[in-house]
Amino acid sequence: MATMRKILKRCLIGLVFVILAIAGIERLAAERIEVIELVALDTEGVPQTTRLWVVDADGMAYLRVGSGGSGWYSRILANDSVAVIRQGMTANYTVQARPEKSARINQLMRGKYTWGDAFIGLLTGGREGSIPLELQPL
Repeated sequence: MATMRKILKRCLIGLVFVILAIAGIERLAAERIEVIELVALDTEGVPQTTRLWVVDADGMAYLRVGSGGSGWYSRILANDSVAVIRQGMTANYTVQARPEKSARINQLMRGKYTWGDAFIGLLTGGREGSIPLELQPL
């Protein structure tokens, strides 16, 4: 019985270690290259800030949302405009979904965020069906 408890305890410690390692790698992958802050109002009018990746193409900046959506994307859909803090500067934008640019924006994200994009894609089920979001200055 004592041996079984030791084995169970070691397995539990190992599992906690693996979870912490994955969380640490995810944080490193997500934050090591440029991250912008998107500020959008929630349903009660309270500003909510989300840290996101961004790439530039053809003179415009692009975000990317997974095919399943997210809370920050729901806030974008509920508002006419959002604020973006990038390199210490704040600007207001409208956001336009550009699904026809999915392959190009995914390629640019992979190029910019390298192994981090691949790692987080693995954790989230891949980038298939992701939707590029074009930031259009106001």
